[in-house]
Amino acid sequence: MALWNRFKRAMRSIFGGAVSSMEDPRMILEQNIRELNDQVPQMNENIATVKANVLMLEKEKRRAEETVETLTSKIKAAIDADRDDIAEQKAMRLEKEKENLEGLERQLENARAAYDKSLRVKKSFMREKENKIQEAKDALRAHERAQWQSEVADTMEQFEISGLDQTHDEMIHRLNEETAQSEARMEMALDSVSAEEMQLEEDAERLRASELVDQFKLEMGKEPSSGAGERGEGKREEPSAAPPSETEKREEASKTIGRRERSGS
Repeated sequence: MALWNRFKRAMRSIFGGAVSSMEDPRMILEQNIRELNDQVPQMNENIATVKANVLMLEKEKRRAEETVETLTSKIKAAIDADRDDIAEQKAMRLEKEKENLEGLERQLENARAAYDKSLRVKKSFMREKENKIQEAKDALRAHERAQWQSEVADTMEQFEISGLDQTHDEMIHRLNEETAQSEARMEMALDSVSAEEMQLEEDAERLRASELVDQFKLEMGKEPSSGAGERGEGKREEPSAAPPSETEKREEASKTIGRRERSGS
């Protein structure tokens, strides 16, 4: 006997595990929701049957009450007419109708109690059904969120395992470095151009001012100081002993052009 019990237990463990592995909780919950909703029409049909029984008993009770009233009137009429034989016959029938009426009243009371109970059962069932369906829907939504989170986690793990995240960060860092270098070069070039232009403008303004002063001196009959300015510039260059810069070359060229223009005028 013990061996047989062990064998049955082993079979249940094998097939039970197989069935459990085949079960899909999501599909089972969805099926449970459908079954709960399908039970509502059947329950309504049963309640309608109980209600119909109540209505039928109420009609039979009204007919029995009318029969009792009619027989009572006939018995009284027969007694007034001194027809005791007829009154006795009606009295026996009246007794049976009263017993029937009492039985109908008891059945009607039980039917009404059954109808009220069925309504309470339906109300309780509907409340429980809504709770079960809501629990199932919440569980299904939580399961869907968990699946999505699991997929995201798998994707992140694949990134880390395959080294995509490291390569991605490295390439972004390199691109940022190249962008920063290009922007720095552009800023330096703009600064250089701006400084050179400003220097050229300052030199041009200084040359123009010197030319105006020389013109005033010529008009006043005095010797222009351009030559002195050139000698002064040459004196300032002697201590450094460095070759003339591009700016100085352009300044010298401008002065030469100015002297040629004045000579021509």
